[in-house]
Amino acid sequence: MGNKSRLFRAVDVLLIVMMILPIAAAITLKVLTTPPGEGITITGARILLTIPMPVQDLLITESQVNSWLVMISIFALFLFMTHGLKVKADTKRQLAVEWIVQKVEGLVRENMGDYFHGFAPFIAAILALSAFSSLLSLFGLYPPTSDLNVTAGWAILVFLIITYYKCKCGPVYYLKGFLEPVAFLAPINFISEFATPVSMAFRHYGNVLSGTVVSTLIAAALAGLTRIVLGWLPGFLGDIPFLRLGLPAILSIYFDIFSGCLQAFIFAMLSMMFISGAFPMEDYFARQAKKKAKQK
Repeated sequence: MGNKSRLFRAVDVLLIVMMILPIAAAITLKVLTTPPGEGITITGARILLTIPMPVQDLLITESQVNSWLVMISIFALFLFMTHGLKVKADTKRQLAVEWIVQKVEGLVRENMGDYFHGFAPFIAAILALSAFSSLLSLFGLYPPTSDLNVTAGWAILVFLIITYYKCKCGPVYYLKGFLEPVAFLAPINFISEFATPVSMAFRHYGNVLSGTVVSTLIAAALAGLTRIVLGWLPGFLGDIPFLRLGLPAILSIYFDIFSGCLQAFIFAMLSMMFISGAFPMEDYFARQAKKKAKQK
């Protein structure tokens, strides 16, 4: 038992290191690759590497690297939370895992119905990836959710799933949907079809980016105000931004934590609503029943 217990704890420690190491690597990479500058700047994701390609160069950006590091951390977190599961829960860790699973499954069943109960892992992945990506700003890192390319990729994936369920009754049924309720509205229906991923991508990206911009501008303003009001202090005291102490941290609670988690929840809710709403369930089961009747 002693050897098993030590091995169990050793695996736990290894998984915790796997959770922390990607974030530490991201911080180190930013420190080593960020050129020295004066003041506070607001820019997009920095290009870390350019790989020459025949048609167009492949750019490796800060948001791509941070996305992969977040996924590694989440993977290690899930392994840690599910390490040592038993049939009967006897640890707080397993109770927490079971509570999370129950809440996500309940959320999916409530918003999508029993038919889509298998989407619970997908929705949990969206929530975790989006929330943890936004929370990277707490470490001074570039959050991938502030990059339109990242949120657009997520929105396109959801859009493909939406289109798949719309085509469950066949491509003809799907194309006829553009002619409803009247045929001359087809151009508007076509535009609204592709407006779904655009709106999802811009909503998530815009809300996270705006919080980052506002927080940065306020921090810069407070630093300048400190120099004006308290710049007369002798020595190094005049260089300390006293007015920046406290307020940016309070704003971070909203912009980095609350807003980031809220946008993750909204993106997940929209995904559930659009996917379940796109599936013509009654018509699908009616078609299936007719097929079975013909086969008999």
